[in-house]
Amino acid sequence: MSAQRESLSPPGQVVVIGGANVDLKVRGLAAIQLHTSNPGRSTTTPGGVGRNIAENLARLGTATYLIAAIGGDAAGERLLAETEAAGVQVSQVCRSEYPTGTYTAVLDADGSLVVAVSDMTATDRLSPSDVDDALIAGASLVILDGNLPGPVLDHALDVARDAGVPVVVEPVSAPKAALLGGLFSAERPVFAVTPNLEELQAIIGRPVAGSRDDLVRAAEVLHARGVEHVWIRLGERGSLLSTAGAGHVLPAMAPAEVRDVTGAGDAMLAAFAHALLLGADPVEAARYGHAAAALTVASTATVRPDLTQELIEDLLNNSNRSQL
Repeated sequence: MSAQRESLSPPGQVVVIGGANVDLKVRGLAAIQLHTSNPGRSTTTPGGVGRNIAENLARLGTATYLIAAIGGDAAGERLLAETEAAGVQVSQVCRSEYPTGTYTAVLDADGSLVVAVSDMTATDRLSPSDVDDALIAGASLVILDGNLPGPVLDHALDVARDAGVPVVVEPVSAPKAALLGGLFSAERPVFAVTPNLEELQAIIGRPVAGSRDDLVRAAEVLHARGVEHVWIRLGERGSLLSTAGAGHVLPAMAPAEVRDVTGAGDAMLAAFAHALLLGADPVEAARYGHAAAALTVASTATVRPDLTQELIEDLLNNSNRSQL
């Protein structure tokens, strides 16, 4: 793989390292029936957890570099062009000998995910040599997604630790999260990890009940391994943000309408990071993330094209007024 290298790191810059692929989303016109053909509608859009996070950050106004891999094919060129047009710096995106990755999702009529299958071969073949160490060392924040191969995750964490750059790790899925268990250690601290309940169970290697006390106890396992904040996403129940000694329960923000849940978690993490860079504390930043997720599920787009800081703040302000 090869990429044009840049090492300039302006203040407030985020480096996102992760998956970039094409999303094919198929939505049933009625409740999905398994093992048979279902009528529906399909759309094709840019995707990939890392890429989606990077685009959300750029749309919110944060300077963002993406390190990822695409194929030398038409799908990859379209993906690259649309990502760059959204404001993401793509000079670090590598050209792989493998096809551009794909993510195929089947959605029920209500927009909820039934099943998804991803082909991330190009991302799987990324190596530490594809990562610009100087870019990481000069960043204000690094975000890693769980699609990355273990050697790339290890290398990026080592570079960030040596440079004193905070890192957020997004597990992506339960199967990917199961591979992250040995990634964390007190000798290599991580600023935050952002699992859902299934991913949390996979990381720590044991079942976790859904009560607040059980979640806090599970988070303590990761705190002991050097993770400062464990932000556990609980879907419609909201989330729990755990910092050693404290667990903050945050309610979800109800969207006006659920049109498509794809990309909600990516927007949530991007907004969290954006708010942190603006000076918000982690709890405030998590609330900011919930607002971005609510706005995203109300859109049919994986990354809402009109997402802005002002749109999130308006929703938060309206929500605060309604609670008075």
